[in-house]
Amino acid sequence: MRILLVEDDELLGSGVSDALENARYAHEWERDGKLALAAAQQGNFDLIILDLGLPGMDGLEVLRHLREGGSQTAVLILSARDGSRDRVSGLNLGADDYLIKPFELDELLARINALERRRMGVASNQIKFGRLVLDLSSHSVSLDGESVSMLRREFMLLRKLLEVPNQILSRGQLEAAVYGFEGDIESNSIDVHVFHLRKKLYPEIIKTIRGVGYQLDPALKAEK
Repeated sequence: MRILLVEDDELLGSGVSDALENARYAHEWERDGKLALAAAQQGNFDLIILDLGLPGMDGLEVLRHLREGGSQTAVLILSARDGSRDRVSGLNLGADDYLIKPFELDELLARINALERRRMGVASNQIKFGRLVLDLSSHSVSLDGESVSMLRREFMLLRKLLEVPNQILSRGQLEAAVYGFEGDIESNSIDVHVFHLRKKLYPEIIKTIRGVGYQLDPALKAEK
């Protein structure tokens, strides 16, 4: 899941960014409304965390432009504006959730999990695929009931594959999900992560579609 964080307050933005990093989410942080709109229009994000009081362009205007342009990316508004009019305006413009500042980071992460579950069409924080279980809230993985140690990038890659178990994902899509906008990515990084996941789980769980990308083995029934 790739997240665009739009927040001009350096202290709050830094705290949210760290929380997203610890929760193993690839994300980009923008501090200006106009720059955020451009990033949202150009980038393939799954969620936008959007402040309202922004320099350059107000957050509600950013949201308006996105929805008028046809964007269906989930939007979670963060705002110190606690009046019902602002909440109603944001929701009517197409926001999916609204969180009033100040807030607990745990609540923000819980709301992100809820939006992620909605996007994936699952009712709980656990995603099951055959003998495998990935927990969105604890960021843990188990196989046959036994905990499996996962490095951050491995977890992010596995989560992306589980989001769309019936699709083939290209190397570029997986790199975007795992590394976001980081530069200097080694050309074989995804191959290395896939190798480690196969070793830690079981070899047939991830299929290589030569010349196309990777896919969870469709022979292994996904249970949601």
